[in-house]
Amino acid sequence: CPLPRGDCSLSRLLRRLLSARRSLEICLFAFSSPQLGRAVQLLHRRGVHVRVVTDAQYMGLQGSQIGLLRHAGIQVRHDQENGYMHHKFAIVDRRMLITGSLNWTTQAIQTNRENVLVVEDAEYVKPFLDEFERIWEEYDPIHYRFF
Repeated sequence: CPLPRGDCSLSRLLRRLLSARRSLEICLFAFSSPQLGRAVQLLHRRGVHVRVVTDAQYMGLQGSQIGLLRHAGIQVRHDQENGYMHHKFAIVDRRMLITGSLNWTTQAIQTNRENVLVVEDAEYVKPFLDEFERIWEEYDPIHYRFF
């Protein structure tokens, strides 16, 4: 998807995300796309309840959008364990699942061969929503281990 022209995979993904009216749950390993970061911040400013789960190691890398999202007041939680929090999905208004191999990075969007699946069938959305809620609780800061 060469940026910023016309109707491409990024613009289709942005339209799906920006359709959120009530909630957006994001569970991503890598999030450094400025365009997607701005869209998430815009949704937050519109009053959409946004929550993000990400990988602790990746979120500190240069270019990550996670710090900007936190600074904007968006709730972010991250793993505290060995291994990666490697999921790549988002849930819009508890009814639309966006999932696939895509990390939300400019490199992935512009260069990589990736796949994204958008599903609005509750039978498929519910297990991802359940997984998000399970991880959200597991990554609650009250459970963090510092020593």
